[in-house]
Amino acid sequence: MTRLSRSAVIDLVVLGVLSLLGVAGYQTAFGGPGFLIAAVAGLAVGTLTAVAGALWRFGVVTTVLLAMAGYFLVGVPVTMPDLALFGVLPSLDGLAGLAIGPVYGWADIVTIGTPVEAPYYVAAVPYFAAWLVALVGTLLATRWLPRRRTALRSGVLLLGPVALYLSGILLGTDEAYLAGIRGVAFAVIALVWVAWRRGTTVEGGGDGAARLRRQKVAGTAIVVAAAVAIGAVAGIAFTPVTPGRFVLRDEVVPPFDPLEFPSPLSGFRNYTKDLAETPLFEVRGLEPGDVIRLATMDAYTGRLWNVAGPDDVGPDGGGYGIVGEGLPEPPLATLGSPRHLEVDVSGYHDVWLPTVGYGDALRIEDAGTSERAGDLRYNPAAGTAVLTSGLREGARFALDARVQVEPETEELLDTPVANVAMPAVEHVPDVVAAKADEYVGEAASPIEQLRAVETALKTNGFLSHGLASDTVPSRAGHGADRIIELFTRTQMVGDEEQYASAMALMARHLGLPARVVMGFAPEIGDDEASVEVVGSDVTAWVEVPFEGVGWVSFRPTPDQVDVPQEQTPKPKSEPQPQVRQPPRAEAEPDQLLTTVEIDDSDEDRDRPFVVPAWVWVAIAAVGLPAIALLAPMLVVAIMKASRRRRRRRGANHRRAAGAWEELVDRYAELGLEPPAQGSRLQSARELERRLAEQGLTPAASPGAAESIPSPLRLATLAATIDRDVFGGGEVSDAIVADRWTASDAAVGAVSQAAGRLRRLISRYRVRRRR
Repeated sequence: MTRLSRSAVIDLVVLGVLSLLGVAGYQTAFGGPGFLIAAVAGLAVGTLTAVAGALWRFGVVTTVLLAMAGYFLVGVPVTMPDLALFGVLPSLDGLAGLAIGPVYGWADIVTIGTPVEAPYYVAAVPYFAAWLVALVGTLLATRWLPRRRTALRSGVLLLGPVALYLSGILLGTDEAYLAGIRGVAFAVIALVWVAWRRGTTVEGGGDGAARLRRQKVAGTAIVVAAAVAIGAVAGIAFTPVTPGRFVLRDEVVPPFDPLEFPSPLSGFRNYTKDLAETPLFEVRGLEPGDVIRLATMDAYTGRLWNVAGPDDVGPDGGGYGIVGEGLPEPPLATLGSPRHLEVDVSGYHDVWLPTVGYGDALRIEDAGTSERAGDLRYNPAAGTAVLTSGLREGARFALDARVQVEPETEELLDTPVANVAMPAVEHVPDVVAAKADEYVGEAASPIEQLRAVETALKTNGFLSHGLASDTVPSRAGHGADRIIELFTRTQMVGDEEQYASAMALMARHLGLPARVVMGFAPEIGDDEASVEVVGSDVTAWVEVPFEGVGWVSFRPTPDQVDVPQEQTPKPKSEPQPQVRQPPRAEAEPDQLLTTVEIDDSDEDRDRPFVVPAWVWVAIAAVGLPAIALLAPMLVVAIMKASRRRRRRRGANHRRAAGAWEELVDRYAELGLEPPAQGSRLQSARELERRLAEQGLTPAASPGAAESIPSPLRLATLAATIDRDVFGGGEVSDAIVADRWTASDAAVGAVSQAAGRLRRLISRYRVRRRR
């Protein structure tokens, strides 16, 4: 057994302190002391096992195996105490979590809402990170660094603590945890250690050694003081006006997409009709006036309101992140009295959890549901939670929450609405804008405008859920067509689904951020210990954010259910004069009329028109060859027209060059293939030669002598286009038109002289010279 040197002990202490400074950055992600206890345990296990391997002279492989045994033996009690047997012994589930955590925990942390408390294995991340850094650092400090102490080798040992420091930043949030203190302390300790350890092997004894130590202490102090001073000055000088931290959770979109589930508001009538008397869940802890939140919808597509997807969530939208027992605080809210609720689910089957206010903590207590606690997600901005695997009968959970304070209207007269990014609403009917302007009238402040709209809807409308007992029918839905019907009928008739949707759209038209919230409003007595919520308790309302206050609710649904009926007077019957009836004929009908059999059956009248077979034969005989002949010609014609349009776009010199390209391609389609390479003038002369060889010159076609270009005119066209492209002068639109006219004339003349067969074949050919 050997002994560690004093230098090695100092090295291990420095590495441990630096690692603790680095891992402290996990505070913003985890919160509480639990992660720090796990990290300290990981440092201890990694350091002690590596030291034991050095003292007993174990090999590296043996030391690593010993460290792994210590990792699994100590890890369960310090990271997942609930899974430890008797509080100190590892269990199979705990061992599985220690193995899974280092693999999947890193990705889970950046997609889970802070504070991170679920899944259960995520607590193994700081424990594993600290254990690994301590193990590798101690192995290097006891086996590799003593061989030759240099600044480079000491710097290699700093890589582990630096990695821990960076991981605390990347896996945390945009709120730094003691960033200045931790950063300065980390830099000072690292600089002092590297400077002090440099060159220790050349120290002698006596006065020389003492003098060298004094020089090192003085030099180290100067370097540290200069580094701190320069860093402070540079930090003040170069600090951005709006500082921001790069963290991975801001770059990673949470995997949960609410658009994968139906819009909660689309099933509103299911509660009022099919589940009106069905007990959905029982809630204990409600107080009079409380409403239960189910889902918050802020995106409108013209067909329905829905929860905004990950791509539409603004910077204030929050999104739904995985959470543990603790829930993140809302970004905008004035929270009042607390609530402790216990919910027992019976007839409710959906993914949206019924909650109240904004939650502080949510505990899944039912044994069958707790296994799916990792499916729990929460949006602090919306105050709503979702269990992606769905609630079922017998599920039970507890919620600690606080409700939003609702100020009086007079208190909000001078308060502006909050600047909250919202998804854009689409396909809003024009009647919504017209009615919003009509209802607002002379109201100036946002709260006055909203109250005016709310009052107008409540007083001018009537409530109907579309039940058989209602006096007038009321159609379900809240798409654009249903909102138009709401405002264009003689009387406004609907329920919370239509009125809340209409008011939210009106608020958006007025430039005010608004969202629709669906939930339940059961009757709550003063002394009721528990409340049974049924389907008929469903409701919906509108929320608008106010600066420094939070989301204020508006309930525009009227209470009036007796819709006035329009009475249509019946026409009065006028008496007719009496007319004597003719005497009845005594003869039998068969004696007066010839018997005729009439077929009254509707068989022939209902028989559909049938196309004769010879018509189909004629169509097939004529149509199929015509399609085979004309379809390719049509496709080629479209391609040629597209090619011509492309060449006639762009700069004028480019359009002039396109006239020559069009001429060359049209000649090639007529069988006059131009040379593969060469200038325009060379190509023109080669085309002239081939025209003469094939007898397509003016002499061969006297009737077209004036239209067919002569060799001189074709070469002249190429030369003039070269001058347009390379001359550097301005090319006017008139010049471009002349070039295209000359090109079309040249093509037309040669096409006319080529004969019908060549022209027909050219219509099936398309060529674009590259």
